Amino acid sequence: MDGLLDLYHRHADWRDLTLVLLSPLFGVFIALEAWRFRRTGVFDWRDTLDSLNSGGSYLVVDLLLLGVLVLPAMGWVYEHRLWTIDITPWRFAGLFLLVELLYYGFHRASHRVRWFWCAHVVHHGSEKMNFGTALRQSWFYPVAGNWLFYLPAVWLGFQPRWVLFALSLNLAYQFFVHTTWVSRLPRWFEFVFNTPSHHRAHHGRNPQYIDRNFGGTLILFDRLFGSFEPERAAVDYGLEHPVRTHNLFWLNAHEWRAMFHDMRCEKTWGLRLAHLWKPPEWRRHGNGFRA
Repeated sequence: MDGLLDLYHRHADWRDLTLVLLSPLFGVFIALEAWRFRRTGVFDWRDTLDSLNSGGSYLVVDLLLLGVLVLPAMGWVYEHRLWTIDITPWRFAGLFLLVELLYYGFHRASHRVRWFWCAHVVHHGSEKMNFGTALRQSWFYPVAGNWLFYLPAVWLGFQPRWVLFALSLNLAYQFFVHTTWVSRLPRWFEFVFNTPSHHRAHHGRNPQYIDRNFGGTLILFDRLFGSFEPERAAVDYGLEHPVRTHNLFWLNAHEWRAMFHDMRCEKTWGLRLAHLWKPPEWRRHGNGFRA
């Protein structure tokens, strides 16, 4: 472990720490929202503690795997890039838009491909919608391969750390759409950007909201690719198959266990392996979870 930390320290960069540096700001908004809605049921303290534990441990795991897996792999792709694109303000704006498109692809795949859903499901585990829910992230994102979706930007010629910095800013924006504090924003803003209203619908398990509104900072790609759904009916938050545990390990691992269980239930290797890329709802052999 000390060797891994030394390796990361030698190659550390301020851009890697964007979300860590913003954590105090996130904490302030969580506290303000909790005070504002202290008597409304928007917050459940056990649920929020699960989210905070998930978020804190995710940052540690993510930074470690960034140094030993993600950056080396991206560095190899960068060595075989098509061009070298030096960053200027306008080029960074173009990179940010490209990363938004790639994030849309990642997010949509994370709902429609079970392998990726095994990691992403952690984020949808809460039945509350508040700023704390934004921090509920999976330890297994790097292992599942979420970073693979951003390799096209590196291959084109953007330096890996700039790609990851653009992604960090995208994720930082998304923190602020996990709330019921804001109802609707001006129509032009709601048309272009991902907003709390759009993202509340995304977290709903109502039939009309499932697998909708995948945008990060923008909602334009959802409108373009037919995955947009406005928030109309009251949102029922959480998973279709709720996870009844507060164990941090099983909060991160429950869907992996369920997927491998479903694979063992199949009689042919073709059906077993299909669980890796089929949608999460395909041929489930067990819906519940007990730690």
